[in-house]
Amino acid sequence: MTKHIDMQSDSWEIGGKTLSSRLLIGSALYPSPANMEDAIKISQAQIVTVSLRRQSAGEGNGGQFWDIIKALNINVLPNTAGCHSAKEAIITAQMAREVFGTNWIKLEVIGDQYNLQPDPFETVKAAEVLIKEGFEVFPYTTDDLVVAKRLADVGCKIIMPWGSMIGSGKGLMNPDNLTAIRKQFPELKLIIDAGIGKPSHATQAMELGYDGVLLNSAVALAQDPVKMADAFRYAVEAGRLGYEAGTMQEREFASPSTPTIGTPFWHQFN
Repeated sequence: MTKHIDMQSDSWEIGGKTLSSRLLIGSALYPSPANMEDAIKISQAQIVTVSLRRQSAGEGNGGQFWDIIKALNINVLPNTAGCHSAKEAIITAQMAREVFGTNWIKLEVIGDQYNLQPDPFETVKAAEVLIKEGFEVFPYTTDDLVVAKRLADVGCKIIMPWGSMIGSGKGLMNPDNLTAIRKQFPELKLIIDAGIGKPSHATQAMELGYDGVLLNSAVALAQDPVKMADAFRYAVEAGRLGYEAGTMQEREFASPSTPTIGTPFWHQFN
């Protein structure tokens, strides 16, 4: 009898903390704060990303938003969204550490406003400074192997390559690049960040051996965010199980699943 694997017991470590869920979820763009709360709860994510700029913007529901996040009792990952230079990102990270009481920071330094592609030079520069200041840096980058190497060289233990452009929903544009990064850095925690649009995209990312998936728009902009959050929960679990089980190798030829060696049994009666 096949033993059922409880994914809640599939614990893993990231940033000095042990978790059971490999889904990281964002807190923006939801139709309402209540909808955000329900989606995060059903996803069973244990890390939620939040923006310091949102907290500082003086939104009417800002207090309600933060009350919900605190009540969820999960790990908060502040981000430097909207920053365009290393200096700006460093200052934002320092402020976020004070506001949210964590040394975790999702480092985003945008280099191109059209496709929101991160600036590799400024990202590496900021990461090096923040790591020296005691931050656990979660850097958002492209699927560029050399950039990943530079981030690892300055001390990043976590790297978050994109699947595709932020909010595009295109999924994994370059699976070969992502596979190369995974093979090059088996000891690092790798999270796919950005571009995930469907649960199948998350499953594919996990089947490549990535440690987790971070997403926001795919859930928040769905017709039913709560149901979509539930779908992504299972998609990430399925992809991880598939990776651990070892998927079959692709072939260039057909191979029958039913053996054809020998004489069909009914010929014995002719």
